[in-house]
Amino acid sequence: MNDHTGRAASEQGELYAVAREFDELRSQITIPGAPSGLPDLVTASKQLATLTGLVKDLSDEVLFRAVDDDPGLDSRPTIYVYTTAAVPASRAVENYTEAYAQFGFLRRFAEAPDSPDLRDAREAAFRVVQERMVDVRENLQEVSNTLRGSAHRLDGTAPRILAALSRSARPATSIYRLPTESPVPGPTRLAYTPAPRHGR
Repeated sequence: MNDHTGRAASEQGELYAVAREFDELRSQITIPGAPSGLPDLVTASKQLATLTGLVKDLSDEVLFRAVDDDPGLDSRPTIYVYTTAAVPASRAVENYTEAYAQFGFLRRFAEAPDSPDLRDAREAAFRVVQERMVDVRENLQEVSNTLRGSAHRLDGTAPRILAALSRSARPATSIYRLPTESPVPGPTRLAYTPAPRHGR
């Protein structure tokens, strides 16, 4: 039998680590108060690449556990956490890419002759970036809250204790499966047993 001691703590540690990565990216993404505070296209490109990489990390975590066929571990609670976190993470990508298009627009017309229409377009682009960056930061906060909150609730009750608990008392967030019990051997029966004959 495999020794699963500490596996719950390991899973919690992974959830906390991924949450910290989302927190770190969130701290790098600021909401500009003026056009002069906009990040340049290089910085925006790096942030978007980091964000899409983090979304890939979530799917990699799911994939790793989905192919793990360890009969003593139940990966479903952890998988559910990562797939749930993928929703706000994907929204963050969507919102960032909308801002990213505005960065491209501003770069495209950075040296164009000034005009009232271009000024209006630049102001509109700046407002879109502001709004989308607010959304991105909220999305990233939701991801880290989901991961961290689920890590707090992940249960590491040992399999033997799980087996002793009643069905209603077993934690639904445990990563351990109940130990399988070997069936009690019954009496051996022949495939065909003729009926006894009774004398009259």
